[in-house]
Amino acid sequence: MTAPAPGGAQRTVRRLIVYGLLFVLVVITAIGLAGLLERLIDAGTPIAGGGASDLALWLAFTLIGGPLAAVLWWVVWRRLGDEAERGSLAWGLYLTAMYTVSLVVATSALLAAATAALEGRALPTELATGLVWAAVWGWHRWMSRHPVKHPTRLRTVPFVIAAVYGLVLLVSGAIGALGTLLDEAILGATAPALAGAPWWRSVVDALVTAAVGGLIWWWHWARDGVRGFRTGFAAVALVVVGVLGGAAVTLAGVGTALWVALRLALDHTETATRILEPLGGALAAAAVGALVWRSHQRIAAVRSDGTRRAAGLVLSGLGLAAAASGIGVIVNATLGAFVSSLVAADTRTLLLAGIAALVVGAPVWWLAWRPTRRPDAEELGSPGRRVYLVAVFGISAVVALIALLVVGFRVFEFVLDATTGASLLDRVRAPLGLLVATALVFAYHFAVWRRDRSAIAEQGLAPVRRIARVVLVATDDAAALAPAIEAATGASVTVWRREPVAGAPSAELQVPDAAAIAAAFDGIAARRVLVLAGPGGRFEVVPLVE
Repeated sequence: MTAPAPGGAQRTVRRLIVYGLLFVLVVITAIGLAGLLERLIDAGTPIAGGGASDLALWLAFTLIGGPLAAVLWWVVWRRLGDEAERGSLAWGLYLTAMYTVSLVVATSALLAAATAALEGRALPTELATGLVWAAVWGWHRWMSRHPVKHPTRLRTVPFVIAAVYGLVLLVSGAIGALGTLLDEAILGATAPALAGAPWWRSVVDALVTAAVGGLIWWWHWARDGVRGFRTGFAAVALVVVGVLGGAAVTLAGVGTALWVALRLALDHTETATRILEPLGGALAAAAVGALVWRSHQRIAAVRSDGTRRAAGLVLSGLGLAAAASGIGVIVNATLGAFVSSLVAADTRTLLLAGIAALVVGAPVWWLAWRPTRRPDAEELGSPGRRVYLVAVFGISAVVALIALLVVGFRVFEFVLDATTGASLLDRVRAPLGLLVATALVFAYHFAVWRRDRSAIAEQGLAPVRRIARVVLVATDDAAALAPAIEAATGASVTVWRREPVAGAPSAELQVPDAAAIAAAFDGIAARRVLVLAGPGGRFEVVPLVE
């Protein structure tokens, strides 16, 4: 491989400045064009009157920022014929940032204009902004998918972010529409009529949001192939947004619905109509969240071992957080029952909320963590389990310390100034409930961590080390070799194209069969691996030191 060329730091700084300046100029030009387009759309406003300063600003942004952006982009686009420029991190970061910003701005503005149009109102500012930024998004999408000048680093990141954004819009819109329908079905006969727009209008607005979000999600998930990406960022998005986000929405909906049911049966401090108000949204969140959770859980189940374990651990953490919150609220409400009759009546609702959180969170934690099952050697040595245990008892220890400090502060406050009227128990019951819950979490997970360490020492187990990242250096196009390495190792693969040696004969890169690739990585325990690929199917695997 050729030695690094001199001036690498200068090129990096130059790229950061150029792409940062290009980003600013594109944003300025888009703002100016949106302002001018608004004047054209709004026929009731004279094009040169009613806002001379605004018009002057938009003209300056467009006629000065626009040509500068065009010239700078032309210079950048010509440089992208060089492989080193396409492989720069700055090029990938620029496209990721501008792709995401333009998509979010265009979608938000067009959604606002569409919902206003359904209500018979016109929003020329939002319409103009949406149209201009949609054009900016289309332009950067074309560059990101250019057959020659697309970025070789962070190439898939903007598509993953866009798919996540579309999914968020789809879920929020679906929950809003379904929740409004359920509210009308549950409360329609008893709830007082609301002044203003009819109830179905909010359903239509939510459906529009869901439709736009669904289109964005499907376009990137299916058309752009996000569902097949095996990069580390795609795996994180799958686990955090799909599995953890979907499960969190589901548990919130189920817990709220259970809380409403408990209040209907045991809490009569409010009318039934008031108690039933959150039920429609809760049922909608439970249904939509369960669909998202289950679909992404199935996808994670067929991915790498690390992805599967991460999906299980985040579910365990979510259930643990819900159950611990429930325990803390139960302790808080129970202590409140001993303060006064008035406070005891008020804490009944709080007690039922804690019971609902505990009932919903405990089974999820139990099924995901399975505390009665003895982990095997591979699970004991996995870094994900160790990181999870350390993170849980570390965070719980910090929270418990803060709660203890709050308890001490309340005690000293009561001793020094007991004239405020609140009893000592009433002052400390909230932080004391949090202290009890976090202390239990800390004690259990610290004990499990100690037990795992003892088991590893007794059995002589070495920590399980898996290949996390492969850097592939190839002379020719390595697009066919990278997926084969991903399938054999389950690691993310970064492709670095080697500069051809002057005078050396060129040969086509041949992809070895799956058995040869698996044999090359057999016995390698390093987290990072360098692969040097050459013609004729020859390649060398070099483990790297952390």
